[in-house]
Amino acid sequence: MSMYKRKFAVLVLSAGLVLGGCGAEKAQEPAESKQGAETVHEHGSQNKLANGDLQEVTASAKELPTFLDGKSDEMRTIYALAAQEKDVLTWIPCYCGCGESAGHKSNLNCFINEVKEDGSIVWDDHGTRCGVCLEIAVESAKMDSEGKSLTEIRNTIDEKYKTGYAKPTPTPMPTEAN
Repeated sequence: MSMYKRKFAVLVLSAGLVLGGCGAEKAQEPAESKQGAETVHEHGSQNKLANGDLQEVTASAKELPTFLDGKSDEMRTIYALAAQEKDVLTWIPCYCGCGESAGHKSNLNCFINEVKEDGSIVWDDHGTRCGVCLEIAVESAKMDSEGKSLTEIRNTIDEKYKTGYAKPTPTPMPTEAN
């Protein structure tokens, strides 16, 4: 891991975020609110999903979405960190209920819905309203910066969030090849 990435993770962790969770009511949203195939597809466009999430396309991970304008520096930093850590967060479940309420497959989807072939990013604003999502992303990035394996990170997150949180996203377990 690069020195910049480590410093970035430490910066995020030292920010001392005190965030609330998405709440159990999100996990109880009806199935029809799930994210559908009608997501955003053009650069600069935004799309509001049935579940209330806003998605926006930017040219690359270096360009943050405009829905972060006016958000705290910590929030913007966590979104940038999620883009840097996409290869980790793909294997980490979220425990806020977004698997059922938003159709998310991993913690990455709380921030990034899709990385397109041309490198453009379809961002999701779900993480802006959910402390559980933010906390899992930061904890995962911290463990990655400490040299933990994907399996170690996944097991730590699963153990910490298995009780008192919503059902996890249907995220596959990483294999040694990942």
